[in-house]
Amino acid sequence: MAAQKGKDLLIKIDPSGSGAFETVAGLRATRISFTAGTVDSTAADSPGGWRELLSGAGPRSAAISGSGVFKDAASDAMLRQAFFDATTLPTQFVVPSFGVIEGAFQVTALEYSGDHDGEATFEATFASAGALSFSAQ
Repeated sequence: MAAQKGKDLLIKIDPSGSGAFETVAGLRATRISFTAGTVDSTAADSPGGWRELLSGAGPRSAAISGSGVFKDAASDAMLRQAFFDATTLPTQFVVPSFGVIEGAFQVTALEYSGDHDGEATFEATFASAGALSFSAQ
């Protein structure tokens, strides 16, 4: 993957559930973590006593965290309200030359910071709250 502009990493939220995603922020740094749980199906007659796993049976989840600068006051308010309401919202994470991760997410952490001679920034963590889709770019 070639180098990408940080402003091209985007968080988009559909506050009304209508399918109209609004850009909330560009991310300067991000971390995406996909997790798949396992279900142990080992039995007394498992070959050589080796552990066996039941394919596709464990829970899957995603956690996405990032930091950046809000697009405007309205997008800041949208994300802040989603956190305080503890709601799950249709969300897209756009990662250039990788793809778009889309699904229901809940904002599980929200932090604000800033230097006296710089812009205000935020850090947010999102937890998946249902099935996700991935569209490669």
